[in-house]
Amino acid sequence: MILSFIETRENKVKKASLELMSEARRTADGLKMETAAVLAGTGMDGLAPELASYGASKVYLLENPALDRYSAQDYAAALAGLVKRLNPAAVFFSATAMGKDLAPRLAARLGVGLASDCTALALKDGQLEYTRPIFAGKALLTLRLTSSPQVVSLRPNVFPALPAAAAGEVIKEAVEIPAAKARGEVTEVLQEAGGEIDVSEADIVVSGGRGMKGPENFALLREISALLPRSAVGASRSAVDSSWIGHQHQVGQTGKTISPNLYMAFGISGAIQHVAGMSSSKVIVAVNKDPDAPIFKIADFGVVGDLFQVIPALKEEIKKLRS
Repeated sequence: MILSFIETRENKVKKASLELMSEARRTADGLKMETAAVLAGTGMDGLAPELASYGASKVYLLENPALDRYSAQDYAAALAGLVKRLNPAAVFFSATAMGKDLAPRLAARLGVGLASDCTALALKDGQLEYTRPIFAGKALLTLRLTSSPQVVSLRPNVFPALPAAAAGEVIKEAVEIPAAKARGEVTEVLQEAGGEIDVSEADIVVSGGRGMKGPENFALLREISALLPRSAVGASRSAVDSSWIGHQHQVGQTGKTISPNLYMAFGISGAIQHVAGMSSSKVIVAVNKDPDAPIFKIADFGVVGDLFQVIPALKEEIKKLRS
């Protein structure tokens, strides 16, 4: 069995988890295994049919009110108990903020290895091989895990979410959360005004860097984003450190790692820390007045020019295409 940890937001399955479920199904088919999904919290029954439509033969519900809000310690304890009982061949996570926090905690509790932020999976000689970027995306590492179960996190927006109907048997698991002397817990969730898509889930990311010159000019990027479906505004670390935009928009080694279909970089030089977070984007478009900016080395299309002249022209062209 391959067990997939499913993330939700406002009682909806996150897009990254549907991608995860699809890849788990494809991998399990190659190994002639079944695929199962696990949800944590209460009132999750209604999500089982959607997971079944993406290949979940079984859907495990870890039910406890303490799991309604994410707590790394509680989630890891609850998940470890289920994994020890089921003994799956592998446990898959999305390499989101939650997945990057939870997967290593589970691996540590189980005393097994972890393949993190993988961008490709392959079955060779009956064994799974995982590929992940290393050295800030400058090289790719292919590895095998020798411990069992294998704990793996997959980079969002890399693997397609493809429906594949399965039984979706719902199995409720009453979970006891062990008392702890001290633990962190989520006490409140504050949603950003405007309800923007998270950059890690967007199909298109419109990013700005120091070249934007100030926080007021990020409104130009939001205008571009508003014209494009499933798009979000991103930023480099320099823009975030200057308090021009919130940290949740930061793309890079100390921000979020993303793989959108289209990444548009305005006024971003392309420092290695930033490139590490977006180099796996399907198509990269860069606009920078410096012809020697490192971002042009990885860009599929580049414009050497003043972004404040390019953005209005681009916006008009997008409007024409949409009319």
